[in-house]
Amino acid sequence: MILERYLHREVLEKLIWILGLLVLILTSHRFVDFLADAAAGRIPGDLILSMLLMKMLSLFPRLLPAAVFLAVILALTRLTGDKELLIMTGAGVSVTQQLLYVFKFAFSFAIFVFFVSYFVSPWAEDRVEWLKQRARQESDIAGLSSGRFKEFSSGGRVVYVQELSPDRQQMHNVFLQVREASRFGVLSSASARFHRDHATDSRYVLFENGHRYLGKPGQANYQITDYRTYAVLMEKGSITAEKRRPESIPSFELFSSDEPARIAEMQWRTSFIIATLLLPLFAVLMNKFSFGDNRYVSLMVGILVYFVYSNLINISKTLLRREDIPAWIGIWWVHLLMALIIAVVYWLQVSVHRRGRRGGQQLLSARR
Repeated sequence: MILERYLHREVLEKLIWILGLLVLILTSHRFVDFLADAAAGRIPGDLILSMLLMKMLSLFPRLLPAAVFLAVILALTRLTGDKELLIMTGAGVSVTQQLLYVFKFAFSFAIFVFFVSYFVSPWAEDRVEWLKQRARQESDIAGLSSGRFKEFSSGGRVVYVQELSPDRQQMHNVFLQVREASRFGVLSSASARFHRDHATDSRYVLFENGHRYLGKPGQANYQITDYRTYAVLMEKGSITAEKRRPESIPSFELFSSDEPARIAEMQWRTSFIIATLLLPLFAVLMNKFSFGDNRYVSLMVGILVYFVYSNLINISKTLLRREDIPAWIGIWWVHLLMALIIAVVYWLQVSVHRRGRRGGQQLLSARR
């Protein structure tokens, strides 16, 4: 029990600073991207920290299995280099017991991964989408000010507002120029406001109580229309409310769905939990191979194995979403392959250990 707690403490120490390093790297990268978007006017500055926090929570399940895997590798590498693992083996801690110790730690951490992957990450992804919509909505009025022009649709729409309400939601004495092929349309209105169609994610300006002029410059045959309410499309949406990103859908909705994209997402979330259990076991067995005096060779090999394992999961997810493979195969075959490799390596190591013990016993008997 003392040796088990000692091993767990070593892994936990490595896990804390690995997670801190990974979070710092990803946070810095995302923060720079959000700052660039804020400088370009795509998102308001006061939403940067909220979006950064939600994005990091949504990415957390991807970090946890890799962090546990690397923590086990580094902990066992340190114990092996300082001959502590050799002493533990001499004290009766076999490979099977080492696997059991590490599995207990991985299992307790997998419960945390389960909660984050199934509940926290989808909620964070949904909040990220909500914050993006809010950012787009606020960017509509971010550049509007009284007595100034603002372009939309790459210059295809030009708005002029004489007066803007204090809450920046209502415009008064509004002028709009619309360019359509060789014709120009001009709208003047006593008041106007922005409107977003949540079904199509399209953005409109609703003009109220005004006039519309349509024609070609230099010609007198203009069409003049009086209106009470007139909607002008400013930007066409690219998503629909029904087609939410699978990453933002709650897990209990995915369980009852038979759509390939949602099935792939459910298996994807489950993969983080399975990987948290399998990768540390592979790290224990990999540590038994001799890589010479260089402690970091096992770390490089572990990173290579993780990338192959992770890429196979990503490829299987894509194939499942495209319906190129059935759901019962899905991502499961990657985990089964990993479990099979672990079982084969474990059997080989146990067999070698048993043959070594038998050879030693026969040698002692011969000497006697």
